[in-house]
Amino acid sequence: MIFLLFGLICFGASVVGAICGIGGGVIIKPVLDAFGILDVETISFLSGCTVLSMTTYSVLKSKCSKKSCIDQKIGFPLAVGASAGGIIGKWLFSFATALSPDKNKIGAVQAGCLLLVTVGTLLYTVYKKKIATRNIRAAGVCIIIGLLLGIMSSFLGIGGGPVNLVVLFYFFSMDTKTAAENSLYIIFFSQITSLLLSLFTGRIPEFSIGILILMAGGGILGGIVGRALNQKISEKTVEKLFIILMIVIIFINVFNIFKFMN
Repeated sequence: MIFLLFGLICFGASVVGAICGIGGGVIIKPVLDAFGILDVETISFLSGCTVLSMTTYSVLKSKCSKKSCIDQKIGFPLAVGASAGGIIGKWLFSFATALSPDKNKIGAVQAGCLLLVTVGTLLYTVYKKKIATRNIRAAGVCIIIGLLLGIMSSFLGIGGGPVNLVVLFYFFSMDTKTAAENSLYIIFFSQITSLLLSLFTGRIPEFSIGILILMAGGGILGGIVGRALNQKISEKTVEKLFIILMIVIIFINVFNIFKFMN
C-alpha cells in the first residue's frame, strides 16, 4: 500500500512538473516529508532520482522530436553551471547532516528554505507583468546563474522547482512554455551530477528497491502524460496551474516546518 502511494504521488507530481517545467521534486519532497514515512535524507535522494527519470524522458523526447525550444547558447552554459551546482549542493547537504544528528532539524531547514523560495516565486509570478526583464547572453553569467540554481535544487532535494522558472523569466525574457522546457533541461544536468556524486562517494541511504522502481516509473509515466498535456493547453492555463501549485506547496511547507520543529 505504501509503495502504491509513493508511485501515485510521484506520477501526479511529475505530470504537473512536466506541464509547468518544475520537475516534480518541489511537490514530491514536501508531500513525502509530510507523511513522515522515511527520513529526510532518504526522501531527498529518492525525490532526486524520480525527478531525474522524468527529466531524462522529457529532454530526450524533446531532442528526438526536433521541436526543442532550448537555445544552446544559453542552455548549455546554464546546464554546465547547474552540473557544478548539483555537486556543491549535495556536498552542502552532506555537511549539514554530518553537523546535526537530528535529521528533523535538517528537514525543517529544507522546508523553511523551500517556503521562502515558493513565496518569492508566487509573488513574482503574480506581478511579473509589471517587472522589466533582462535578456542575458553572456556565457559566464549563464554559468553563474546555473551554478546557483544547481546548488539550491540539489541541497533542497527538489530537482529544480519554481525558482528555475522565475530566473528564466527574469534574466532571459522567456515565455512560460519555453521557460518550462529549459528548466527541465537544467534540472536534468543538476540531478544527474548529484546522483553520480552520491554513487561515487557511497552516500546512498537505505531504502527498498521496490519504492525506487515505483517512484522512478511514476516519474517517467508522469513525464509522458505531462508533456502531452503541455502541448495541448495554453500558456495562460499553465500559468494558472503554476500559481495554484505554489499556494498548495506553501501550505505543505508551513505544515512541515511545524512538524519537524515539534
